[in-house]
Amino acid sequence: MFNYIRQAVVVLSILSLFPHFSKAQTYKLMRFEEDYSALADSTRHGYQKLKYSPLTADRKLWLSMGGEARLEYVDFNNEDWGRVKLGHNNFLLQRYSLHADLHFGTRLRLFTQLRSALQHGRKNGSRQIDEDQLNVQNLFIDGTLFKQNDKSVLIRLGRQELDYGSGRLISVGEGPNARRYFTGAKLAYNSSKMNIEAFAMMADTIRPGIFDNKPSKQVNLWGAYGKFIIPQQANLDLYYIGIYRDRSAFEEGIAQETRHTVGTRIWKYGGGFIYNLEGAYQFGSFGQGKISAWTASVDIGYLFENTVLKPSINLRNDYISGDKKAGDGNLQTFNPIYPKGGYFGFSPQIGPVNLIDIHPYATLDLLSKLKMQVDVVFNWRHTLQDGLYRPSGSFNLPGSASRKRYIGTAYLANFTYAASKQLSLVTGIQYFKTGAFIEDIISTPKNGIFFNSRIAFKF
Repeated sequence: MFNYIRQAVVVLSILSLFPHFSKAQTYKLMRFEEDYSALADSTRHGYQKLKYSPLTADRKLWLSMGGEARLEYVDFNNEDWGRVKLGHNNFLLQRYSLHADLHFGTRLRLFTQLRSALQHGRKNGSRQIDEDQLNVQNLFIDGTLFKQNDKSVLIRLGRQELDYGSGRLISVGEGPNARRYFTGAKLAYNSSKMNIEAFAMMADTIRPGIFDNKPSKQVNLWGAYGKFIIPQQANLDLYYIGIYRDRSAFEEGIAQETRHTVGTRIWKYGGGFIYNLEGAYQFGSFGQGKISAWTASVDIGYLFENTVLKPSINLRNDYISGDKKAGDGNLQTFNPIYPKGGYFGFSPQIGPVNLIDIHPYATLDLLSKLKMQVDVVFNWRHTLQDGLYRPSGSFNLPGSASRKRYIGTAYLANFTYAASKQLSLVTGIQYFKTGAFIEDIISTPKNGIFFNSRIAFKF
């Protein structure tokens, strides 16, 4: 493992020598959302030439390139609370990506991105989120059908990443090593006050090898997501999401699933008082039965922007439905679809299914570039007829045989050091104290301790 660490550190060290990085814009979660066209009117040196390279004299054809190198050390003690007899399990994750953004004037562009996600040393092998040795992460064509002042209509065709709202239902999955992608079509309307997107996608199956991911042969994710800005007041999201899966597993059983989700989100960040309120209802079919599930989330806090250390305090509360009656054929278990992996903190052990949680947390700016966050998460099962699910939403532990509700308490501390816009270091530790439910269904339960440290370089 130390050879892998040494190699990765060498790569990061070489990349850190690139000149003129101080003039870079802030990098986006979705790299294709970055716009470097303003560099056309400036004198470019070194790094600026990488971000904007005219290929024709009239500059209508131009290229922008970039990438990422990320190294993460993970240390699990008592994964799954000792149910998996691994004890101490430490391993290394690496992720590398390189992208090219080719513009044909102002109305057409081609974006492509290669991604390599590697895992070394995990005792029980790679999870699907750990390893994808080499694959195409993004490969799409953008066509601007209409553009006038601040209004535009865009169509996107090909392989692409999706990320909506706070990541409760569709997220690119930045926390895990292998990010998600989809293949299909998206139509987007943008203006200064609203963004509305409609999409029809195929979700591919990630495999660990080289260009071996299994493509879906049918549309299995579709919907529309709208974001509306109410000046000086709030932001409003409205959405509909549909999914089809020929094999979905819950405590109720394994069956074909067609599910529809309608939801809304009201949120505001900055300016002192901050909040994020979201609710969604799901309906559809599971085998021969009917689906009726829901979720509601409240996250409120206050940011002391003009105070030393700029502290913020937040309180979050989630209610996420579980199945009411095991074995009756109908399903009330909420499906988070493609959720953010770290929705309840880094290295979470519990997913957003059949759950009630109370989650106070606070942040401090210890230095201008160093931020600390501390969390406590109290977790209960929503219904006693349903079990425990993983952060991805997949079924983990059955629960209908137990009458205990409390799952356990997670204590977290996380430190983020942003050395520059390009280089960052994130370190966190989590202690999970098992509750009555875990102690009821696992014969020799053990409290979990998790540690990770991640260094990332973007250009």
